[in-house]
Amino acid sequence: MNVRVILPAQLALLAKCDRELEFELSSKPTISDLLDAIENRLPSLRGTIRDPVTQKRRPFVRYFACEADLSHYPAETELPDEVVNGSETFVILGAIAGGT
Repeated sequence: MNVRVILPAQLALLAKCDRELEFELSSKPTISDLLDAIENRLPSLRGTIRDPVTQKRRPFVRYFACEADLSHYPAETELPDEVVNGSETFVILGAIAGGT
């Protein structure tokens, strides 16, 4: 299964890679499986998407797929079929916060 991932520009710059990447994963991969694959291929991103000890998502990082926010789903959640079959991308975004 080839899963397509889109990284935010800042993480692609840090990892010195393209913003859109493909990862070959086993059937029925989870969010955690995908994040493991990203960190294994791009070790400079370890600790930027999720905490390296607790494995919890960083507060200002969000995951989207199939027009849904997957950020608060458990890491063991299987990726949507559309992501697994390559028709949709898994998007990682840096959230924006602030105000006046």
